[in-house]
Amino acid sequence: MRSARILRQLAVTVCKRHHHHHHPHHRYHHQRSAGIIGAPFSKGQVNALCVCVCVLKDYGNMAFEEVVDDEPVGRVKCARAVGSANKRLSDAVQAVKREGHTTVMLGGDHSLAIGSIHGHSAAVGELSVVWVDAHADINTPLTSSTGNIHGQPMSYLLHELQSKIPVLPNFSWIKPCVSAKDLVYIGLRDVDPGEHYILKLLGVKVFSMSEVDHLGVPRVMEETCDYLSAKVKKPIHLSYDIDAIDPSVTPATGTPVVGGLTYREGVYITEHICQTGLLSAVDMVEVNPLRGRTEDDIQSTVSTAVDLLLGCFGRLREGNHSSDYRLPEP
Repeated sequence: MRSARILRQLAVTVCKRHHHHHHPHHRYHHQRSAGIIGAPFSKGQVNALCVCVCVLKDYGNMAFEEVVDDEPVGRVKCARAVGSANKRLSDAVQAVKREGHTTVMLGGDHSLAIGSIHGHSAAVGELSVVWVDAHADINTPLTSSTGNIHGQPMSYLLHELQSKIPVLPNFSWIKPCVSAKDLVYIGLRDVDPGEHYILKLLGVKVFSMSEVDHLGVPRVMEETCDYLSAKVKKPIHLSYDIDAIDPSVTPATGTPVVGGLTYREGVYITEHICQTGLLSAVDMVEVNPLRGRTEDDIQSTVSTAVDLLLGCFGRLREGNHSSDYRLPEP
């Protein structure tokens, strides 16, 4: 599977580069390590996934069994496969977090954020979630017009929406673990009516592209971090959909929407969150080489994803040096 191969190479590249680019001024960089769990899966989007936890530790590839007779449940497609895959992913993330790593999930569709965030919370407790995306992905199974679970993951994770979620096969293990007040969206520009209603109903903090244009990304990031740190500083889970970036930069993705973040704005977001010292897990999803029309499309998308992740792990555009760097003597 070509996309799996490219994304696994991406994971190794990120981890190796991170190992050589740690930044001496963040205590955090001396403690973080990375391991990789390959987990190819794309049923939530009806493409490959890697969980990388950045020293480099390889956890091998996760295997997902094919679910036969995975008929739609109401409108919801592939519920059994998505529920099963996310359970395995949640267990894997919990194991990796308990070994003290920062987790980075690379690759598949955004339905995998269910397992990633669930496992992260199960291991460390209450989280703040920063969701950078063109889409809110907060449809419930009953508000969704497509039935694709990649447009629904936040609805399964929020305490406030549990009364609106019907019973689905292989989903009974999911326990809501995020409060609406601990969620911030950045980059929204394609939001369904039901999602818009939910966001207003729950009072979720949202910086749509209109707000990004009005305030600028530096102010958006200041307000995001002030908002999340107002009471208790919780570990941050950054869930970054590559389609948050404008498709002129990252075209190899499943649901591109014009008018997105620039490359520079996208990288600034990761740099700012890194410098809080609270970043505990990252999802980098919807990088799909199969959707690239040309090699340049694929390369631009993948290299941007790498740079976003390097920003998460302390690479600064001003440059970096290791804490033990010494000038050579003549």
